[in-house]
Amino acid sequence: MAKRGNYDVLGKYGWCIPSGGDIVILLLLLLLGGLIGSGVVFIAALCMGGDSAEFMTEYTTLISYPIMFIPPMMWAAGQSRRNRMEFKGLALDNGNVAPHGWLLCVLMVMAATLAAGIVGEWSTSWLPPMPSWLEDALKGLTTGSFWVNFLCVSIFAPFFEEWLCRGMVERGLLGRGVKPVWAIVLSAFFFAVIHLNPWQAIPAFLLGCLFGYVYYKTGSLKLTMLMHFTNNTFALVIGHIDSLENAETWMDVLGDGYWYAFAASVLLLVLVIKAFAMIPLEHHRGGFEVLPSAFED
Repeated sequence: MAKRGNYDVLGKYGWCIPSGGDIVILLLLLLLGGLIGSGVVFIAALCMGGDSAEFMTEYTTLISYPIMFIPPMMWAAGQSRRNRMEFKGLALDNGNVAPHGWLLCVLMVMAATLAAGIVGEWSTSWLPPMPSWLEDALKGLTTGSFWVNFLCVSIFAPFFEEWLCRGMVERGLLGRGVKPVWAIVLSAFFFAVIHLNPWQAIPAFLLGCLFGYVYYKTGSLKLTMLMHFTNNTFALVIGHIDSLENAETWMDVLGDGYWYAFAASVLLLVLVIKAFAMIPLEHHRGGFEVLPSAFED
C-alpha cells in the first residue's frame, strides 16, 4: 500500500497514468516552465543590479531548473487527484527487488551505470566537434561552485528527470498497455529529447534504456534516481579534478586502458541485465504496485 502522509512526495502522482496525448502536454508544460524559470532569473538579475553578472553565472540553473518542472508536476498531481476517485493507479516507487535484495541491486545499478557510460563512449565519437558555446555551457554545470553544481546536477536532475521520464512517461506507457520494450525505448527517447543536443542526447538515450529496464523490473524510482545520481556525480567530480579538467570523454580519463575497460564493462552489463531478468513480475506492466481507487480504500 502506498504511503498516504504528506511526506510521501511521489505517492500523490500514482493515479496519473499519462496517455500519448498527456505526454505531449507534459512536454509542453515543461517548456512553459522553462520560460517561467528564465523569466524569474531575468527579474532576479534586474533586481541585483551591478551584481547580476556573478548572480547569473552562479545561480541561473539553481533557480530556473526546479521552476521548469512546477507546471508539469502541478498538472500531474491534479490529474492524479481526479483519477483516484474512479480508477486504480500504479505506484511510482516500489521495491520489487527479490530475489537479490536492496544492497545487491544498489551495487549492481551503480556499477552498471558507470559501465554503460564507458560502453556508450563510441556513440558520440562520430559526431562533429561540439560548438564552443555549448561546450562552455556544459562545463559551467561541472565547474564553478561545487556545492551549487552538486545541488543542480546530482540532486535536482536525478529527482525531476526520473520523475518525468520514468515515473510519468514509462510508467504511463506501461499502464496504457504499451509493450515493455517500446515503453522503455520511448521513455529513453523522451529523456534524450529534453537534453536538446545530440552530444548529450545520444548517451542519454543509451543510459535511459538501462534506467528504463531497471525501472520496469523493480518499479523503483529510487534505484533509477540513484543511477542518474551516479552518472552525474561522477562527471561532476571529474570536472573538479585539476589533472582531468580538460578530459571530455572516458577515453581521455582512461587513456590506453580504455578498451580493456570497454570489454570489462560489456561483460558487467550483460551480467547485471541477466541478474535483473531474474526478478519475477506479477503482471506485464512491470514491478509496480497497483493502487486502489478512492472507493476501494
